[in-house]
Amino acid sequence: MRVRPDCIPCFLRQVVNALRLSSIDDSRIERAQREVMTYLLSLDWDLSPPEIDYVVQRVIREYAGGDPYREVKKRSNDEALSIYGECERIVESSEDPLRTAVKLAIAGNVIDFGPYTSYDLKGTIDRVLKSDLSIDHYPLLKEKFQRASRILYFSDNAGEIVLDKLLVETMLSLREVRFTFVVKGGPMINDATLEDFYYVSFSDIDAVEVRTVSNGDEGTGPDRRSEEVLKWIREHDLVISKGQGNYEILGEFNGIFHMLLVKCPVVAADLNASVGDIVLIYR
Repeated sequence: MRVRPDCIPCFLRQVVNALRLSSIDDSRIERAQREVMTYLLSLDWDLSPPEIDYVVQRVIREYAGGDPYREVKKRSNDEALSIYGECERIVESSEDPLRTAVKLAIAGNVIDFGPYTSYDLKGTIDRVLKSDLSIDHYPLLKEKFQRASRILYFSDNAGEIVLDKLLVETMLSLREVRFTFVVKGGPMINDATLEDFYYVSFSDIDAVEVRTVSNGDEGTGPDRRSEEVLKWIREHDLVISKGQGNYEILGEFNGIFHMLLVKCPVVAADLNASVGDIVLIYR
């Protein structure tokens, strides 16, 4: 996906929302916004929204003096961990544990401080469990899972990663498979990083290897459009991509299941869906 005019106000709004988390005064927020506007004016907008957001978030971190989302990420992880047992029981008691774990993982995608400043995790879980998927390629996912030996999983946000863990553990309870779980190699909004991977005890699962992709900064991992990441995709039997950001970058590649809540009209239009829809689509 390429950036649309609708994306530009979103970048500027992120500057305000993120720097307010760090109690930055309005004069510094204005300077940060002007820096971001100068950057946006210098660009040919023939990039995906996340690729432009690499620089936007770098400006935010410079003005915040670090990662402004660090504390909200920890709170999101803690909240999701607090309901993990309840979600695990829901999966175990369901008629189709894999489908239920998939829906819970998609519900976790509501924990996103890019488009939102707050979220209702329990309310979203309740809504998603009671709703049909707007785009439902679950039968194909289940079929490919039954034949897979190596699964590549691109994660999205902190907090959400806890429900990704539940999906991974559910899959492992059904079949012996190996997972490559991908996080950001450095801070990027509230995206999951190695710190979150270890915090939620994902590292305790022997069948899971973790890798990092770039947050736009040097040394944080390969870019998601790089030949190295395309090689990862080819090497695995089943590829899962979580969230809008991964969809915006990886959606042009074939052979990937995208799992997400639709949160903005740009992504909705690309999917021929509506904002708020629950999506599991194979491309």
